[in-house]
Amino acid sequence: MATKKSNSMAILIFLFLLCHINFSIVESANKIRARHPCKTLMFYFHDIIYNGENAKNATSAIVGAPAWGNFTKLGGQNHFGDLVIFDDPITLDNNLHSTPVGRAQGFYFYDKKEIFTSWLGFSFVFNSTEHKGSINFAGADPLMNKTRDISVIGGTGDFFMTRGIATLRTDAFEGEVYFRLRVDIKLYECW
Repeated sequence: MATKKSNSMAILIFLFLLCHINFSIVESANKIRARHPCKTLMFYFHDIIYNGENAKNATSAIVGAPAWGNFTKLGGQNHFGDLVIFDDPITLDNNLHSTPVGRAQGFYFYDKKEIFTSWLGFSFVFNSTEHKGSINFAGADPLMNKTRDISVIGGTGDFFMTRGIATLRTDAFEGEVYFRLRVDIKLYECW
């Protein structure tokens, strides 16, 4: 009787260890896959804010402002409350006059009085020989950090249902009228 119990216990322990090893192997395979992007891309987008005098060249405009602000100048207090809509050219290099490969379309709003920060929601819309479709982004952008990560939350066309991380870096700015962002994209879900 004692031998039967000890054999049963040994079989149960063996099955438990076997299941644990299987789950560990599956879990490590997922971790390894998650660390390596299936696609990496790098683009620049150029934002020229309408300031009341540059309507011909502007690619963005303030469409919402707090009571103390206006629609041609970013407000004080770290631009808190300003809502900006944009349709910016995307280029492969940092030259504003390079041929665009798409458009960055969306909005950002300045969401804190105490620190210079914004929240972004936008898409890269492509219609070139190399890429067709869009990549969608959303997230907080603490502008004073050298690099900031925002989420890639989906896409269409060549980027159907993609997910990943986009690292933003302010590449250049000229006062409150022009800035250029470098966007390094790492996609972890590619279809």
